[in-house]
Amino acid sequence: MQIDIKYQPSYSLAIVRLDPNESIQAEAGAMVSMSANLEIDTTMKGGVLGAITRSVLGGETLFANTFTSRGGAGEITLAPALPGDIATLRMNNETLFVQSGSFLASTPEISLDLKWGGAKTFFGSEGLFLLKASGSGPVLICSYGAVHKVPMDGRTPYICDTGHVVAFTQGLDYEVRKVGNWKSTLLSGEGLVCEFRGSGDLYLQSRSTQAFLSWLIPRIPGRTGGGGGVAGGVIGNILRGD
Repeated sequence: MQIDIKYQPSYSLAIVRLDPNESIQAEAGAMVSMSANLEIDTTMKGGVLGAITRSVLGGETLFANTFTSRGGAGEITLAPALPGDIATLRMNNETLFVQSGSFLASTPEISLDLKWGGAKTFFGSEGLFLLKASGSGPVLICSYGAVHKVPMDGRTPYICDTGHVVAFTQGLDYEVRKVGNWKSTLLSGEGLVCEFRGSGDLYLQSRSTQAFLSWLIPRIPGRTGGGGGVAGGVIGNILRGD
């Protein structure tokens, strides 16, 4: 499997070249184009119960598509729903925790499960659960904005806004807390932050969808009910880059 990422970081496209009978699993709706000899198989991730759990509790889609090249080599291109970046992480019997909506694709050998994110909401409005990817092989993660990697050596903690976290490797632990006192939390515009400790890699996105919507929605004329109707369509078009 050969993976090339083009047009980074704003409108990234993953070009995946598959050997004969080689497969890749991707989020439903991630396929942009593919060779005619690719065979698609759609399944519920982790069976019916696991798929429903991921959808309801983790914000993930119920289904995943597995693309297999038949009768020769093939090619598939993949892209996330929002304008932004794609990063390829090559795992070797490792575990990666990914925020809801930031998993794009992986080899079928990567196992996908859920991890409880703690008593506090970990990623703002994204939910209390993280997607847990385990195994060996490449994993494609995506972001709104550019992907920024922060290596941590275990000596000092690192603080980031919860809405900017994309993924982190096993070996990192976190605590969700206020940015400061209650005055700072309510008036600074920062809200909750996440303090990471340990050794591993932390992946951040340079933009936050919630921050963008908070800026955009009050500026849309004639908005109704939190961006519904025409306003909701405008928001969707902007986020998709249309």
